[in-house]
Amino acid sequence: MSQLFHTDGEMAVARAAAAHQILYSLPTMATATIEDVATAGGPRMFQLYCFRDRGLTLELLSRAQAAGYVAICLTVDTPLAGNRERDIATGMTLPPRLPYALCSNSRPIRAGSCRSSSAGRSIWQTSRVTLHPSAGGAPASWSMSNSQMDRSIGWQDVEWLRSNWKGPLVVKGVLSAADARRAAELGCEGVMISNHGGRQLDGAISPLEQLASIRDAVGDSLSLILDGGVRRGTHVLKAIALGATACAIGRPYLFGLAAGGERGVTRAIEIFREEIERGMALMGCTSLEMLGRRHVRAGVT
Repeated sequence: MSQLFHTDGEMAVARAAAAHQILYSLPTMATATIEDVATAGGPRMFQLYCFRDRGLTLELLSRAQAAGYVAICLTVDTPLAGNRERDIATGMTLPPRLPYALCSNSRPIRAGSCRSSSAGRSIWQTSRVTLHPSAGGAPASWSMSNSQMDRSIGWQDVEWLRSNWKGPLVVKGVLSAADARRAAELGCEGVMISNHGGRQLDGAISPLEQLASIRDAVGDSLSLILDGGVRRGTHVLKAIALGATACAIGRPYLFGLAAGGERGVTRAIEIFREEIERGMALMGCTSLEMLGRRHVRAGVT
């Protein structure tokens, strides 16, 4: 729902990421299509929710492959939504039910806010996830998307997806070493260590706390992407020192998007780069490969 923050939505984020050759992950619940985002260039990954209608899932895979997406990221920690009390209070539900007071108080620079998209239509009319019309049919609605979420997803679905997607496959929502090892056994290239921003299971352990043990368990067999709570360049350095291959960010680029569209996202990326380079210099590291657990004091992250 990136158009909630700025009229350019996912396109602004994808263009900024492409300009810096940063992998951009397009979510299933997006306000831009797989094909539109592909025009931004740069490396792209598609974050997939597994639908009950496997034909629909296969269609998404086919479109992602045709549009040049380099990887698929299967989200496994949302078979149903957690009890997100703050989202209920603010109306950030699916479909969204934003109160008038929240919309009227929104003041992002040049943003469409809750009122309109760049095409002059309601943002909720343009929020058609990534499912475009098939055979001339109408775009998918929020309710249709919700009803299609597969609540019985398991390792057999990862196997099925592995057999139907030939490129790199990442499993998002892993928090245990056992699950990471299982993903590697099934031929996945990576896992995203994530608790879904702490919004799913109350009391779930933080991804950073699990990172080192998961790296110990899988060795070099998997790429590990840390997702959750990454707000500064020094957070990236800590994660890499503990075994992460990369970090994912969400809220930081949304802050930039709301404040200034593509230029705001670009500035957020620049801040991260500046903080990473400054932190490395002050630690005496001339490359990321030099980072190790000796740089992180246990219990102080």
